[in-house]
Amino acid sequence: MNSRQQKSLWLVKLVHTIAWAFFVACIIATPIAGWSRHYDWALLFGGIVLIEVLILALNGWRCPLTAIAARYTEDRRPNFDIFLPEWLAQYNKEIFGTLYVGGILLTLARRFG
Repeated sequence: MNSRQQKSLWLVKLVHTIAWAFFVACIIATPIAGWSRHYDWALLFGGIVLIEVLILALNGWRCPLTAIAARYTEDRRPNFDIFLPEWLAQYNKEIFGTLYVGGILLTLARRFG
């Protein structure tokens, strides 16, 4: 990999990591807002994540940034495209998907329970 490819990959990984952190913050904020009875905020945070879920679903359950990162390296470890530990990148959807669904269910239970 040449220097330009390394810089490009680094930039894609940075953008991907920032986007990931934003969506994780929304996933965490959803049940907090719901528990606090701020249902409008919970709806906003949950809706933002739902848009990301739809983007992933339409892209074969892969982030579009993964395809961009793949242009710059042959590496295909789970974290080749993001600055996360390999284990977290590998189980990212399972971990944060569970937290997202749980947060939505908690918010709905709080609102209608």
